[in-house]
Amino acid sequence: MFIATLVAKDALSVGDISEGQDRLVSAGCGPSDFRWLEEGKAADLRFSADAVAARTALDDQLGAIDVIIQKEAHRRRKLLVADMDSTMITVECIDELADYAGIKPQIAEVTERAMRGELDFEDALRSRVALLKGLPERVIAQCLEERVKLMPGGKALVQAIHGNGGMAVLVSGGFTHFAEPVGQMIGFDRMIANRLGFADGALSGEVDGEIVGAETKKATLLSVLEERSWAISDSIAVGDGANDIAMIEAAGLGVAYHAKPKTEAAADAAIRHADLEAIAFAIRG
Repeated sequence: MFIATLVAKDALSVGDISEGQDRLVSAGCGPSDFRWLEEGKAADLRFSADAVAARTALDDQLGAIDVIIQKEAHRRRKLLVADMDSTMITVECIDELADYAGIKPQIAEVTERAMRGELDFEDALRSRVALLKGLPERVIAQCLEERVKLMPGGKALVQAIHGNGGMAVLVSGGFTHFAEPVGQMIGFDRMIANRLGFADGALSGEVDGEIVGAETKKATLLSVLEERSWAISDSIAVGDGANDIAMIEAAGLGVAYHAKPKTEAAADAAIRHADLEAIAFAIRG
């Protein structure tokens, strides 16, 4: 059996659910029953066959309603691997640091292109960090306090994973100075990110050590599954940029969150309207 979890940005009506059921029947997915997860907000449609046809029939066809389709037996995922910038928080930290340095437009353009997959992520990161050379170290704490806001629904998502007896890992192409406090605030079990270099109380313009990029994110997901003796189907990966594609493709359920086109194309599901709680509904049932 399969489940299509419908989550509305604003309100989910019985009419929306009926339309979803009709679309499943028209797509040859068989009759479906439904149950509320939260009345007026989220519901499950349970059906018997053809998840691919169901996604085509439902995905972005019901207005401002997001749909996550998966096997019923796999819904209670145990491992969450998530991106940070523009996923678990509302901003790109490097762009906000650049604003303090007075060069945000220049850096934000490169960030956008890298996230769209138009530039090599590692080269783009090193070039942007180089432009921040000389920025006082104290600005990082200021940026964290003034600019970094948690994405709505993030805590609910991590709580859902913990409720399944699982763990949550934050793997960011950003920086430990942000990932570690953000991860603690949300409730992540592990945080992995890049380390900024410093000299004389200011940014050195370099990243210390190897870059945390796409392969690190994928490798982290696979290594934690092996460590815990969990199956691929126990995992979920969530991100928005091109450097998240490898882990999204490797996970049992890959979710693109308000994502770039290439990332969305690689994912099993896309959240375009609601916040991160939509994913929490899908994995806790």
